[in-house]
Amino acid sequence: MTHHDSPIPLFAEAVHAGFPSPAQDFEEARLSLDQLMIARPEATYLLRVRGDSMCDAGVRDGDIVVVDRSISPLHGHMVIAEVDNNFTIKTLYRRGGQVSLRAANPAFPPITFAEEQQLVIFGVVTWVVHRTLW
Repeated sequence: MTHHDSPIPLFAEAVHAGFPSPAQDFEEARLSLDQLMIARPEATYLLRVRGDSMCDAGVRDGDIVVVDRSISPLHGHMVIAEVDNNFTIKTLYRRGGQVSLRAANPAFPPITFAEEQQLVIFGVVTWVVHRTLW
């Protein structure tokens, strides 16, 4: 991923999600989304999501996720993992010696692993990018 020569304006005034506030007419700085979303470019990649197993976590079909391979996956992290030669995005569950991958949609059961199966994690999801208008 390359950094753009023209970062996007970042306004000093935050937008309120409650009652509207008067708009500010000045920008605080310029911000590159690459710089905001990617801490370690050499360890980062993007993937497009297909399916709705993570919809209750705000990850929708067609979204793009930013994945960092350099982060050690911990319980509760959203991860990209290989299961039966396919890649999937799920939440890592590690408690009491039990390891599974869990969807954020009740229609999908947890993915558990037998002793002979190996869980391979390809990175931790750090950002989700989705459009609000299609």
